[in-house]
Amino acid sequence: MLERSIADEVEAAIQAGSTEKHLDTLRQVTDLFLESADGYSGEQIELFGDVLERLIRTVELRALADVSARIALAEMSTQLASIKQAPPAVVRRLANNDEITIARPVLTESARLTADDLLELAQTKGEQHLLAISGRWWLTEIVTDALLKRHYPSVSLRLVTNPGARMSAAGYAIVLKQAESDPHLAVETGIRVDLPPEQRQQLLRSATEVVRTRLLSRAPPHLFEEIRSAIALAAAGANREMSRTRDFAAARRFVAALAKHGKLSEPALLAFAKERKYAETVAALAELSGSTIDVIRPVMQSLRDDGVLIPCRVAGLNWETVAAVLDSRFASGSMGRHELAKAKEQYGKLTVESARRLLKFWQVRAADAPPKPN
Repeated sequence: MLERSIADEVEAAIQAGSTEKHLDTLRQVTDLFLESADGYSGEQIELFGDVLERLIRTVELRALADVSARIALAEMSTQLASIKQAPPAVVRRLANNDEITIARPVLTESARLTADDLLELAQTKGEQHLLAISGRWWLTEIVTDALLKRHYPSVSLRLVTNPGARMSAAGYAIVLKQAESDPHLAVETGIRVDLPPEQRQQLLRSATEVVRTRLLSRAPPHLFEEIRSAIALAAAGANREMSRTRDFAAARRFVAALAKHGKLSEPALLAFAKERKYAETVAALAELSGSTIDVIRPVMQSLRDDGVLIPCRVAGLNWETVAAVLDSRFASGSMGRHELAKAKEQYGKLTVESARRLLKFWQVRAADAPPKPN
């Protein structure tokens, strides 16, 4: 009965030929779907998809000339972008729209777009669409390769500053070529955690002194020694291996001894962080949050700030200590005021319960992963 009612109303709206009627029906059907999206069966989702697609096709004919039609489709894209049960065909149609305000929400966020969908879009759409895709939380190498092959410098920069974008050696080869004439891109690429050492060496061989100095100032502690060694090798034209790992064994033993004698506290962690004792900071944060170095190290190494806030909240740290821990990830310099203010706002909103749940999930995941060297 519901299915017939929807289909009849859409058919009547289309036959009426009125843009206002089309847009009103589009909004009504979208709202109806959103009300109970999680509870619909696959068949019902498919029905909504068919109905919405027909409405979108009708509205798209007027969207180029009618501002209200473009706004309506952009609003619909925004509403469906975060819905896990959104009709896939509808999401794909919105993502393929040439108007970026319509396509951007689903390109950036929708989980309904598959790797094949993203691959096709990366190969066929323009720069603004590629930029939207490049900002997605998670991208595989096959998609980033396709994006980079379009050779847009803005897209390359968006990808290398997105920690959720996995990059292949072939993809990095394209970026390194662009970075030869783009100092900002060179620095952002040089501090990528997953940049293969030989390609980091290649980047530094062709980098200017300004870029090398900037890289050292931006380098997270776990990469500082590698980058400094790479610069020395590049300057000397040497051929030896760069140091790639940091020894946490001593820090783990020292922190464990402090804990055993009741001397591991928030002030101790604050002191480690302010002195930029990176290994000790990681080990102490792991101990105080009831976690492990294998869990804490990746979030400290990430270019994102929000992951670090999770164990800090579980440990019940004051903001002064949290800020020092965030800063300790950098060998020199500090976080910008804007980034620090944003992190402080996020920390204020983060509940202990949410932080504990997420940290527990990370611990389970780390326990299932292969052991890493100290």
